[in-house]
Amino acid sequence: MRSNILMRAGLIGLGGLILPAAALAQAQPATQPAPQAAPAAAPAADAAHQRVLPLEGGQNFRDLGGYRTTDGRMVKWGVLMRSGAMSRLTEKDFAYLASLGLKTVVDFRDTRERTSEPVNWPADAKPQVFTKDYALDNGMFMNLLMKPGLSAEQAKQAMATFYRDVPNVFADQYRTLFDQLLASDGAVAFNCTAGKDRTGVAAAILLSVLGVDRETAIQDYLLSNRYYRPLPPKAGDPALAMFSKLSPEVRQALMGVDRSFIENAFATMDAYPGGIKGYYREKLGLDDLKIARLQAKYLTAA
Repeated sequence: MRSNILMRAGLIGLGGLILPAAALAQAQPATQPAPQAAPAAAPAADAAHQRVLPLEGGQNFRDLGGYRTTDGRMVKWGVLMRSGAMSRLTEKDFAYLASLGLKTVVDFRDTRERTSEPVNWPADAKPQVFTKDYALDNGMFMNLLMKPGLSAEQAKQAMATFYRDVPNVFADQYRTLFDQLLASDGAVAFNCTAGKDRTGVAAAILLSVLGVDRETAIQDYLLSNRYYRPLPPKAGDPALAMFSKLSPEVRQALMGVDRSFIENAFATMDAYPGGIKGYYREKLGLDDLKIARLQAKYLTAA
């Protein structure tokens, strides 16, 4: 089955490279361009707020506030945050997040990711952290990387195919996120490793549930092309030799995000019995009443 194949693949874009995206960054030649910038139409923060949080050790750590809904309301600033791994946050960062009232973190990373990059929250600023133990097997992904003559288009197609299964494969984690969004009495952050794939789909779903139009949700997703920066690899990373053999175009395709990826995730939800609302109800446990509660809690009048 495709979903089993893709889970075994583990793909580079699983928010993080179980085979670290950092290895790709290290393999980049000096002339390799930065990830493609998000389109000019990508929603920006207003003068009083920052889309990317001012953190010393943040990775793709962004505020979802300020987006308009189709009925004219606006997502509140400072209460919904999407991020990559938080393992390099500093004491100053922890204090800043505590000042925002961060009470809950939903960490989508698998067991190995969390073990290799733990987050050492200080006792006086530690939110409640929700995780799920599971393992991603990279066997088939390794086979993809070793394929002679792998092209950027083939890499993008593999990523796009993977995204078809993300809404179902990670439905349990997404349900946990929405359960905590309903229960939390403070700000909520959710993350994976890169903050672009598992987290990117979660953010697009959340904005859609809140009533933000799909194009705006897609533009927020594409901002990872601007703000995700792979971290330096650890010494002796065995993946470096393999990644160094990939063309710059393939590495770029694997490190970035693409409209076709998130559109495939939406297509899966749209095809669910009852459409995307059927997906919300059956996979995420969100009926109309819970959606209304979320909107009342996280939206403000224009």
